[in-house]
Amino acid sequence: NVWRFPYICYQNGGGAFLIPYCIMLVFGGLPLFYMELALGQFHRKGAITCWGRIVPLFKGIGYSVVLIAFYVDFYYNVIIAWALRFFFASFTNMLPWTSCDNEWNTPNCRPLEVLLWSNDDASGLNFTSSPHNISNTTVEKTEYTSASSEYFSRAILELHRSQGLHDLGNIKWDMALCLFIVYLICYFSLWKGISTSGKVVWFTALFPYAVLLILLIRGITLPGSAEGIRYYLSPNFSLITKAEVWVDAATQVFFSLGPGFGVLLAYASYNEYHNNVYQDALLTSLINSCTSFVAGFVIFAVLGYMAHVSRQPIAEVATEGPGLVFIVYPAAIATMPGSIFWALIFFMMLLTLGLDSSFGGSEAIITALSDEFPVIGRNREIFVACLFTLYFFVGLVSCAQGGFYFFHLLDRYAAGYSMLFAVLFEAIAVSWIYGTRRFCDDIKDMIGFAPGYYWKVCWYVVAPAFLMFIIVFGLMGYEPLTYENY
Repeated sequence: NVWRFPYICYQNGGGAFLIPYCIMLVFGGLPLFYMELALGQFHRKGAITCWGRIVPLFKGIGYSVVLIAFYVDFYYNVIIAWALRFFFASFTNMLPWTSCDNEWNTPNCRPLEVLLWSNDDASGLNFTSSPHNISNTTVEKTEYTSASSEYFSRAILELHRSQGLHDLGNIKWDMALCLFIVYLICYFSLWKGISTSGKVVWFTALFPYAVLLILLIRGITLPGSAEGIRYYLSPNFSLITKAEVWVDAATQVFFSLGPGFGVLLAYASYNEYHNNVYQDALLTSLINSCTSFVAGFVIFAVLGYMAHVSRQPIAEVATEGPGLVFIVYPAAIATMPGSIFWALIFFMMLLTLGLDSSFGGSEAIITALSDEFPVIGRNREIFVACLFTLYFFVGLVSCAQGGFYFFHLLDRYAAGYSMLFAVLFEAIAVSWIYGTRRFCDDIKDMIGFAPGYYWKVCWYVVAPAFLMFIIVFGLMGYEPLTYENY
């Protein structure tokens, strides 16, 4: 929602992108989201047991979604550790990514003041998403890198000390410590079950909204912010005729709502049986989409500001993923008055957003295995400790000097097509084998009224077609994973 939606919205037609996004949400993402919530609430069990009850032949779906969540957790908490490392680094008189006088800097590094040069020979720095040679420009025919890019690539990752996946190098113990702290937070939030995590989530879920509001107000007061927002929203209707735009819309809807991880089944299993799951599905989906949309204003207001001070087009500054939140946005924050305060609340927001997602993925695994194997449920504290210990030791690979290559590999393959196929079989199992009519009767027994024809058609026809659409077009455009020249 924060680091991907704004960029693909801008890239795929600005305001016009909302048309395919809303269509994919209404006819694909929302029905699948509602389906998983209803299944979890009706059967009141995690993914493995739930699918064993619905269609025993398809019990493997439960194991597959648990494995997907398992693989994702191997690397996902590393992102949270990066945010925590930046958060700790912000407790200083001067943010460390603002200068080029540090031991990790190269002779080609230029501090942020370069962005404000006004002579004809210097046009500023370009920012891209690559964390190895993040940004460059030509200033008197010399290639320069920004201080923020060198801080992430050379101080945080130390990627320059690795030649590739075959050369992981040494473990960065500062990152290992941050990862350990992240797992400690996760453990003490989840070890007692929903009774503890439910209380923690009150903070981790609401705090990011407060920060987004603060950053939005600050962002729109910056010079150049209006231009950034204009680029974000300017409609280009010619792009919505391209299949790639619809694939991006479908993928964004699907991955932001999150069916296929077992998270929705796990959380819904703790609901009261007669809870209005229909209302929950509609309200949660609406809030999720609105959050994505508002985050776009927050991000592009600051990107417009960066484009303004660096005299670069928005297209040269706009990016997604780690490059946005660990390079471009910190660089922008560093130029603001009170930069330390803005850095602290921004990285605290990233930390809480990441923890929320991590709680969900871990709870999906714990609930599914506890329901299927009661001995695990009776020894939850020990099991969670063992699970997070395993995660930590595997995560140490991503904390090595070449760990970013390992992270990049898992990020691409751990939860891509595997999750799409898992949810495709979920839709087939519920609609075509268990039966849409029986499923609707189950929902009626819980909330007092049956889903209408819209939901039945979506579950029976549209949702499977929606998933096949993503899979087929994704495979047609498949390219082997590369990183720079590696």
